[in-house]
Amino acid sequence: MTLGVVRRMLSAAVTVALVVTASPAGPAEARTVEQINAGVDAALARFQQQVRGSTALLARARGVLVFPEVIKAGAGIGGEYGEGALRIGGRSVAYYSFASASVGLQFGIQKKDIIIVFLAEDALRQFQARGPNEGWQVGVDGSIVLVDIGANASIDSSKVNQPIVGFVVGQQGLMFNLTLEGSKITKLNK
Repeated sequence: MTLGVVRRMLSAAVTVALVVTASPAGPAEARTVEQINAGVDAALARFQQQVRGSTALLARARGVLVFPEVIKAGAGIGGEYGEGALRIGGRSVAYYSFASASVGLQFGIQKKDIIIVFLAEDALRQFQARGPNEGWQVGVDGSIVLVDIGANASIDSSKVNQPIVGFVVGQQGLMFNLTLEGSKITKLNK
């Protein structure tokens, strides 16, 4: 093995360790339905408090997929993981995990909420049709248009007309210059 391969393997191992230890519920300790639902409630409340117009947009939604407190950790190679729920009519109907990996200059840990709003019924149905072993990959199985209007901004829900829109919300409000491309969403057996 070359020194470069060893460094990449070590970096990957450190990243996995960071993600598993930093997560309030790592893979060995999956979150309960009650914990996920409480997190989803809190994430939606933060979203509606921080982003004007979000309540009207959520009212138009056919479904809302919410991943509260997604943990991102990295040391050269990064990873993200979170568990959330799909809500239809205000009630959780299924549970999902969100995972992605990235390579580049990064170090540290951060939390964010990811809110995916299905505005078109057919987009929601196509998402729900994926089996638990298949997963749904952003950019491959469907596109999510990230709304990046910045912190302390507002949404004019009448002008949002994409089938699926997403929001990444940090402590200071909407985060921008981010992407969900390549992230995998997988149905959980809960």
